[in-house]
Amino acid sequence: MPRLPDPDLQERILNAAQKLWKKGAEKSLTMRAVAKAARTNTPAVYRRFRNREDILRALLRRIQQDVSDAIRPCRSPEEVCDCYLEYALTHPHEYELFYTHAYRLPPPSRSGRTAPLREHRPAMALVEEKLAERLGGSPAEHTSLSLALWTVAHGTAMILISRAIPEEHAAELRSAFVAAVKTLIGSSSSLRSSSLSPQN
Repeated sequence: MPRLPDPDLQERILNAAQKLWKKGAEKSLTMRAVAKAARTNTPAVYRRFRNREDILRALLRRIQQDVSDAIRPCRSPEEVCDCYLEYALTHPHEYELFYTHAYRLPPPSRSGRTAPLREHRPAMALVEEKLAERLGGSPAEHTSLSLALWTVAHGTAMILISRAIPEEHAAELRSAFVAAVKTLIGSSSSLRSSSLSPQN
């Protein structure tokens, strides 16, 4: 009687790969090691992933989805930024893995042209949607502000993850982050209001 396929095996392989990465980064991510950690054999891993690069891309896509899931319930752009930072700080290995290797994800394309950045970064698309709800206009009109907010969030995350400042100043940095987000959104709101108001 033929063996039935294991529906959970792909998830086990990715979980195993993620744990191996935390222990020894890229050098620990061999197909043999992944198979052993996932309690399967190497041919079973190869049936689901062509090579180590394929596993890494699947991990990156999963992290990308996890970030999107974390911020999707947020009701405001400020809350999105706070949740994004919280994800980074509670998942530092995953966060660093993603931003060290995000270039390996092929960008989506439209008829041979590179698609807008927000289609390559789902989290950015969600931020733009929240900004459009708050400030008006279409999500695409808020790409620059979304990039500015991401720059502040990513910079804060990496400073805290790398412990580039003394721990006693971490709370101060987070307060500065909140203030910077409010300032960026507030300034954009004021500029948008003044540009839409009738000229005297």
